[in-house]
Amino acid sequence: MSAFEIQVRRLCKSFGPTEVLRGVDFEVSLGEVVSIIGPSGSGKSTLLRCLNLLETPDAGEILWQGELVDYKRMSPAATAHHRTHMGMVFQQFNLFPHLTALGNVEEGPRFVLGLSRREARTRAERLLERVGLGDRGSAWPAELSGGQKQRVAIARALAMEPRVLLLDEVTSALDVEMVAGVNELLAEIAREGTTMVAVTHDLAFARAVSSRLCFMDEGLLVEKGPPDELLERPSSARLQEFLGAVLGQGA
Repeated sequence: MSAFEIQVRRLCKSFGPTEVLRGVDFEVSLGEVVSIIGPSGSGKSTLLRCLNLLETPDAGEILWQGELVDYKRMSPAATAHHRTHMGMVFQQFNLFPHLTALGNVEEGPRFVLGLSRREARTRAERLLERVGLGDRGSAWPAELSGGQKQRVAIARALAMEPRVLLLDEVTSALDVEMVAGVNELLAEIAREGTTMVAVTHDLAFARAVSSRLCFMDEGLLVEKGPPDELLERPSSARLQEFLGAVLGQGA
């Protein structure tokens, strides 16, 4: 058994003439929380989407628990199975508008994992309670606040019992007063030992929850290490420049 849940080697991805990932090497260990920071357009979200094959890489290797993922030849069923290992929470929630909060959470366990209606409902009710929405199961997405929608999205991802939770800028679409509650929930989930990869612009959150921080710029992973080390003693000029700009905006 590999010591890593995920390994990426020399991963490349282009959209037309634009190189978005230019040979990225990246790994995540069991129980580790890795946050990825960097400027817009640096390839952070594309890397995340390549991990669960929402985007197909052009070149490079992805290994899942030491086994090579043959992403260029995988059947749709094999790709869907691969995604069950990685729960993903998006910036814009992506809830099904025609399903209640409870329906959104129980959909995957019923129709992807094959749980019975009762089993899926029990799991969904438990997870909505877990994210602080036990009394909102019958609410439609349009009736929920942004923070509540994101909590439902987190519950929906957890309902699949993934090995890894992928978070793509999950608080950037929220009002300021909602961010703290969602971050607190994610920090609690991280403390429980869930393996997480978080693309985030929130340096305080990244510092608080991460075992390791990665800085990306122009499709490359420029620097990685313990959060305190990268944020207080960045070794690359580009990370120093990025932190100066971000921290200057927050001043």
